[in-house]
Amino acid sequence: MRQAYQTALVTGASRGLGESLARRLAGDGSNLVILARRAEPLEVLAATLRSAYQVSVEVLTADLAAPAGLAAAEARLTDPGRPIELLVNNAGFGSSGGFADRPAASAEDQIRLNVTAVVRLTRAVLPGMLSRRHGGVLNVSSVAGFFPSPGAAAYGASKAFVTSFSESLAAEVRGSGVHVTALCPGFTRTGLRGSSVSGLAGLAWLDADKVAGAGLEAVAAGRVLSVPGAQYKSVVSLTRVVPRAVLRSAATAMRRT
Repeated sequence: MRQAYQTALVTGASRGLGESLARRLAGDGSNLVILARRAEPLEVLAATLRSAYQVSVEVLTADLAAPAGLAAAEARLTDPGRPIELLVNNAGFGSSGGFADRPAASAEDQIRLNVTAVVRLTRAVLPGMLSRRHGGVLNVSSVAGFFPSPGAAAYGASKAFVTSFSESLAAEVRGSGVHVTALCPGFTRTGLRGSSVSGLAGLAWLDADKVAGAGLEAVAAGRVLSVPGAQYKSVVSLTRVVPRAVLRSAATAMRRT
């Protein structure tokens, strides 16, 4: 499938789901700006994509949790001579443990990357897209944003924000030619440590390439939410009908097992 967006900027592109998204976009003919904190893996990926797909790949090294890195990304997104048609806000991280047991800085770091960077980069790119009446924003959220997440409170809350933010923006820009989508995967095999579980537990895990494909297809089609995997679609559907008190009790019980 030829991509609906001919230029795309992908954050957190050096590994994991971000790398899968970049590969999918390049394979469908999109020219890329790939962004992450470390230059070396970006350069390796860029060389691979240029050779395999004959697309243009620009490397942008930036830490989106730092003011200078965020400003560099915003400057690239607002460059009128090199417009970006699709922004993929993929960079983010989570940590586990009781909220009171972890340093306050850990939660603040998650909010800066998972929330503030998403808001700032989306705000940077959106006016140009609206003026051109064409563009897309794909925000990588999580099913964790749909239910309580004891042991990962800041992460779950940050992803709930991303999903709500995306839905609200999608309503704002409806009919403008610009699409905003929240991609909400569950556990995803990315080749990173801890993402390769076999056996019965392995049935909960999704393939990163399929997750990337689902998100890109959704934003191109103008679908506001993309929840890959039948098991996770069922989970999200349950959160809409099950009382919140029951969800909290279930989440607490799961954490104790």
